[in-house]
Amino acid sequence: MIHSQNDSANGLTWWNIIRLGLIQTSLGGIVVLTTSTLNRIMVVELALAASLPGFLVTIHHIVQLARPRIGHGSDIGGRRTPWIIGGMFILGLGGVLAAFGTTLIPHQYWLGLAVSALGFFAIGVGTGATGTSLLALLAKQVAPERKPAAAALVWFMMIIGFAVTAGVAGQFLDPYSPERLMAVTGTVSGLAILITLVVIRGIEPAITPALGTSDAHESPVGSNFRIVLTEVWQEPQARIFTIFVFVSMLAYSAQDLILEPFAGLVFGRTPGESTQLAGVQHGGVLLGMAAMAISTLLHKARGARLLRIWISGGCLLSAVALFLLCWGGLTSSSWPLEANVFLLGTANGGFAVAAIGAMMVLASAGQEKREGIRMGLWGAAQAIAFALGGFLGTVAVDITRLWLDDPAVSYGLVFACEGVLFLVAASLARHIHIANWGARTENPLPTFGDIALAEAGEGGMR
Repeated sequence: MIHSQNDSANGLTWWNIIRLGLIQTSLGGIVVLTTSTLNRIMVVELALAASLPGFLVTIHHIVQLARPRIGHGSDIGGRRTPWIIGGMFILGLGGVLAAFGTTLIPHQYWLGLAVSALGFFAIGVGTGATGTSLLALLAKQVAPERKPAAAALVWFMMIIGFAVTAGVAGQFLDPYSPERLMAVTGTVSGLAILITLVVIRGIEPAITPALGTSDAHESPVGSNFRIVLTEVWQEPQARIFTIFVFVSMLAYSAQDLILEPFAGLVFGRTPGESTQLAGVQHGGVLLGMAAMAISTLLHKARGARLLRIWISGGCLLSAVALFLLCWGGLTSSSWPLEANVFLLGTANGGFAVAAIGAMMVLASAGQEKREGIRMGLWGAAQAIAFALGGFLGTVAVDITRLWLDDPAVSYGLVFACEGVLFLVAASLARHIHIANWGARTENPLPTFGDIALAEAGEGGMR
């Protein structure tokens, strides 16, 4: 018999979940410094084309296609801690290299660009290794009824990493100089590595069974990556969830780079007001995350069903908010833009963190010990979606504006397309089956036939 480690008695305590969340905070600190701050420095202080940092950030996303391979490696080894630590070291090194390359560009353009590209490559590898292994560890060790709230907490702490690093580092970067940039980046990267080494200590060994137990023998991992990946892809739930993650995150990310220009061109918002609009959206995201976490904690008996409701409902509400943005831009200059954007953020936050909670539940479903490769597969789908989303959103606006004189129509068409993608994601979410807490058994992930029978049974009992 397989012994589950995800029950309340043996799962991670909230304190240990917070400790792992600090790793996500550290990861977020390095990522925001390299993808946002370096982006601004290249475009504003160095007067480079905006496509250059865009190309470098794309490298960071594309490299994360290696997430399934990274996850498989941690599955074979049986421990996530070395991958988390190693990933953070690579991520920190990548941050320093990216900053160093940026300082070289004004004097030695091609050398600086090459060093920056290498840095962003390392950032992608480090993010993939740390993020995938951390989520796999949480999926394995957190009690099922705590997984949605744990997902919300960890992502909330990552956003804290974004906010704190952006605010504090911004103070120390003024006035800008290459020396200040290197000092700030080196400090942030060093602190991230130090925090990771401190907080990870003792978490996994205390709750991981010794090798050679019956659990290890009854649940072989398999060493051939391609075979294992093919087997995981053939699991109906793993496959449908991968497609859902890609479609929903494509819609989610496509709005990132066009929302503030939309506010300026269509509603006449100043740069400061459009930046504040991003803060309004993030406030909504945090509210949606908190509401999802609290609801699943207060209603543990219905936690699995609530997750599905939050995923489907969040996608539907996101579609409504985007259609409203489209309508408001076309019909009224006095449209309550802030309230609309807050609604969009709340819907985005609720569905996104519910999807991560479902990801943690589904990753540990079935007999095989394949949390890492499943997390890697879904992480790769998200990375591809984010790489395409921002790019396609801006390209779509540019193309439509070549044909149309009214920016409200151009942006409205793009928002409407994103809304349709969210409707497709909501439809896909109907096929995601999340078992009741504690329902992990020796059986593999259910097929669509199993799901249909289960849902028919539930309908007969209601």
